[in-house]
Amino acid sequence: MARIREFDIDQAVDRAMDLFWRQGYAETSLQDLLKELSIGSGSFYAAFGSKEQLYIHSLDRYLSLQGRDLETTLDETPGIRSAIRRVLTSLIEADLADPTRGCLVVNTATQCGDQPLAADRVNTAIRQVESSLAGALERAQARGEISPEKSPRELARFLTTFIQGIRIVGGARVGREFMEDALSTAMRALD
Repeated sequence: MARIREFDIDQAVDRAMDLFWRQGYAETSLQDLLKELSIGSGSFYAAFGSKEQLYIHSLDRYLSLQGRDLETTLDETPGIRSAIRRVLTSLIEADLADPTRGCLVVNTATQCGDQPLAADRVNTAIRQVESSLAGALERAQARGEISPEKSPRELARFLTTFIQGIRIVGGARVGREFMEDALSTAMRALD
């Protein structure tokens, strides 16, 4: 007779995501995960298969949450400049509040780039951010908020790269003034 799972998978993935995000993939041991999730190794392997597979589930969860937040901000903030500023400011504020945490996508790129599944997720995440930004910029251009001479795709690629850069620089603790100056410069790209 099969045993009934004694824990919530989604909650476990959320807790693992937080642990990986705080400690990093390599620094998070199986024992750390078992303790954080309050489960035995048999239940762990039955539910997740391996540490790497749980990491991928955690990364997927992070990407889903971040993607939803980005889309919501872009859709619900009036005016593309205000929406982009709000997106960038929220990332900067997160990094200033906790520079050790950073971005799980950037952390994955720098810590797990040699793992094909992780590298694929990072690539997909970057492309999704670019696509979301490009769509919002195209709609804004159609409304006359951005010059017809600007390329929404090129602007989106620049902003996507800028986002990844500020997440790295935020971890370097360069300070608010540096980050705000960088934000002002990035916003001028929309002029």
